Amino acid sequence: MKGMPINGVPHRGEESMRIRAVAAAILAVLFGYIATVYADPTKIRIGWAVVPSSLTPILFTPPGLARHLDKSYSLDLIHFIGTAPQVTALAANDVDIADMSFAAFGAAIENAHIDDLKIINDGVEDGVGGHENNEFLVLKDAPIATIEDLKGKVTATNTIGGAMDMGIRAMLRQHGLLDKRDYSVIEADFGTMKSLLEQKKADLISGVPPFSLNAELRAESRRLFTLKDAFGPVQLIFAVARQGFLTKNRAAVVDFLEDEFRAIRWYIDPANHTQAIAFTAAFMKLPPAAIDWAFTEKDNYRDPSGVPNLAALQSNLDTQKQLGFLKTDIDVKRHADLSLVEEAVKRLN
Repeated sequence: MKGMPINGVPHRGEESMRIRAVAAAILAVLFGYIATVYADPTKIRIGWAVVPSSLTPILFTPPGLARHLDKSYSLDLIHFIGTAPQVTALAANDVDIADMSFAAFGAAIENAHIDDLKIINDGVEDGVGGHENNEFLVLKDAPIATIEDLKGKVTATNTIGGAMDMGIRAMLRQHGLLDKRDYSVIEADFGTMKSLLEQKKADLISGVPPFSLNAELRAESRRLFTLKDAFGPVQLIFAVARQGFLTKNRAAVVDFLEDEFRAIRWYIDPANHTQAIAFTAAFMKLPPAAIDWAFTEKDNYRDPSGVPNLAALQSNLDTQKQLGFLKTDIDVKRHADLSLVEEAVKRLN
């Protein structure tokens, strides 16, 4: 019969079909490999607010650090005026990885209902080791020696509901003072805090680098307490992403995190300090001397392993609830996936 083997030898038509099948399989593997090699890199849209707290826009200025950039991933950097607007962008899926403060993080989960939000790596921490603490200042000659002396006084914060504002409220509450009943709070940019204190429009101001390091301000003011005194260690800034994006693009995100923390280690290495300050100053359009404090103990702490302080963050959120800015308990560990940064940093060690 047609197609039957003759004396155990396959018919030519059958042999031809087998050859074509093998060739097709080889071509499928080959084209699959080519498609993988030449596929467009995964675009990662990253939000950032302030340099040098966020190093995102200058991460890869030093050459040779971004080994996977434009290979497995590409970057679209999006500037925001703070962390709060990034919550809206995350909710609308207009950004993939965002900088987040503990205050904005709580709002993202409770108010914006982004329940699949995941903490993926460290940013900057306050009150760690010998590193600078964000602080609250009064005039040297002011009759304010204790927290209780702030009764009836005016305090200044940059944003109601922000980290510094909560630091004021938490510290004064510990000493029996409540907002509106015992003191008042006004909002002002960090850059205007010095003049508010000098003109006695505020009795207590919020101080963060570089504004708190102003020589004139240091000469005429003194520290009353720090953010650490009010809150303990604070996880100020950290990176977050939504679970769907991480699941779909895990390999590309791990490659980015590897490059990111290779760069962060470069910036915080004392051997690179002069160059790191030069790159940062050029981006900020400032003389290098104005930000020479960055990446030193006068700056906030950056963990070279990329692991945020989840215990501190949990405490920060719990205090936020006690102050009335959150209604629900938020389990930080449920909203963290550190496996990506751990995998990425393991490649560097």
